[in-house]
Amino acid sequence: MSLVLMKRIRFCAGHRLLRHEGKCANLHGHNYTAEFFVTGDAVDAVGRVIDFADLKRRLKGWLDEHWDHSFILFDEDEQAIRAIKSVEPHRIYILPVNPTAENMARYLLDDVCPGLLEGTGARAIKVVMWESEDSYAEATVPAGELASLSQAIHSERGA
Repeated sequence: MSLVLMKRIRFCAGHRLLRHEGKCANLHGHNYTAEFFVTGDAVDAVGRVIDFADLKRRLKGWLDEHWDHSFILFDEDEQAIRAIKSVEPHRIYILPVNPTAENMARYLLDDVCPGLLEGTGARAIKVVMWESEDSYAEATVPAGELASLSQAIHSERGA
């Protein structure tokens, strides 16, 4: 049997897309919604893969600290970085990729979630990044990698 949890977290952030051919080349913002899909190979004595409160604390805590009310900018976008840094106070999160919904979902799944969930027995298998009410992108762990992750979790737990 497979158990999957989903935690939805909303945050507000600004960005722009370097080299975009339309409106998104301008600095602008979104009311984002990130959906994190998490699974595990076992449940605890209570019957949980991970407590929803713990999941929220970890994921929302990271988003609040790094992305909420920040400008999320591509590390190659020197002009936008300079512009935002010229205003005090400011919050900037520099990404190694253009901050598209696709890249943000992939970054959360591949780079952020593994560290946040380390030691819990849970792992993120999909992140859906809603940029607006009617537009989203999702990043999903490929099926072949799920088996490897499952083996790693078993090894981590000493099973």
